[in-house]
Amino acid sequence: MTWLRALAVIVAVAGALLLLASGAGVRLGLWTYGTGFALLRYAAYIGIAAAVLALVALFLPQGRARWIAALLAALGVGAATAYLPYSVQQRARSAPRINDITTDTEKPPQFKKPLPYGGPQVAEQQRKAYPDIQPAVLAAGPEAAFARALAAAQAMGWDIVDTQPKEGRIEATATTFWFGFTDDVAVRITPLPAGTRIDVRSKSRVGRGDTGTNAQRVRAYLKRLN
Repeated sequence: MTWLRALAVIVAVAGALLLLASGAGVRLGLWTYGTGFALLRYAAYIGIAAAVLALVALFLPQGRARWIAALLAALGVGAATAYLPYSVQQRARSAPRINDITTDTEKPPQFKKPLPYGGPQVAEQQRKAYPDIQPAVLAAGPEAAFARALAAAQAMGWDIVDTQPKEGRIEATATTFWFGFTDDVAVRITPLPAGTRIDVRSKSRVGRGDTGTNAQRVRAYLKRLN
């Protein structure tokens, strides 16, 4: 049954390569993100097949000792290849189908080139899914708060597009890890009688949903501020 063991290893490698290609192809402009998601799904199926083949091959006694390391690796790679698309699917199912998240749903921070906000329906979905996303209030003046907000944006690895200290506005773009999507981010700094309020908005350029990516980004930014 050497062929079965070899097949398990080959299928595991093929699944892992397809998984990597799903994102790399979108980043390089070889195919659309729709194709990328489809390849991600196919990679999961191949990963499951590799894990099953490796598991079956591990129970074959003849010549197992020579193949055990390779089969365990194939089992691990296959399982990991199947898990990543599954986790993305689970996040997509649990997140609302919105791609515009802000700490101020009544008056969202605006971009230099205004992007429309979805209105009350989007705001209600956000409040139900992410009730914890609220403005940050710093015990600092506007200038110090602006510097802190800018430093936090830079620490997030965002590309700063525009800074307007007098207007209290920072604009940036963020790139997602796997597919390399570009999302727009706006930060607004508002003086208060005691301290400064900071609002942030993160909006995807593609898709109707974002699998919770924008909410995660806003949370991470607010955590850096505090």
